[in-house]
This record gives sequence, C-alpha cells and structure tokens, in this order.
Amino acid sequence: MYIYDAANQLAESIKTSDEYKNYKNSRDKLFLNPEKKKEIEEFENLKQEVQIMEIKQQNKQEIDEMDKKAKLEKMYNVLIENKDIKEYFDYEISFNKMIYDINKIIGNAIKDLM
Repeated sequence: MYIYDAANQLAESIKTSDEYKNYKNSRDKLFLNPEKKKEIEEFENLKQEVQIMEIKQQNKQEIDEMDKKAKLEKMYNVLIENKDIKEYFDYEISFNKMIYDINKIIGNAIKDLM
C-alpha cells in the first residue's frame, strides 16, 4: 500500500506547487472573460488538430490540411499580444514541463521493464 500513499503525496505536492497554482489561477482568471475563454478554446482545439495531423503524418497516413500549422502559429502570435493570455501560456508551459519531468523520473525508474 506504500506506493499508493506515495502517489497520493505526489498528487498533493503537484496541487500545492507554484506551477499548478499559477497555471490554475491564470486559467480561472482568463476564463471569467467569455471572449478570452473562447479564443483559448479555439486555439487549443486547433493545436489538438495539428498534433493529430502530425501523428498521422508520422504514420504515413493522409492528412487534411498543411496550412493548419500556419494558422495555429498566426493565432498564437495574436493571442500572446494579450498580456494575460501570454502569462497563461507561460504558466501552462511551466506546469507541463514539471509534469514531463515527473513522468521522466517515473519512466527512468521502470525503464528496465520496457
């Protein structure tokens, strides 16, 4: 049962980390504004479409449009002109880096099984 206690402790540590709190506070603040919330959701949806497109491309599958990447980049450049949205993206990157690092640590611990 010890491993589950450690996992719960890790979960609590994540929730109390600056990365999590900054990202959540920034997100909550932005999402109070329906227009900004909509812009971010549209950006996230397009980002997901581009990621799916890239996976399909790596697997030699047919893809829809290549101009989605350009549209995503243009949308990102417009969005980061807003200080609050740029800050949100910066916090998102910081939080995702922390999660990536945690996953890497766990992956290294079990790499001999992979």
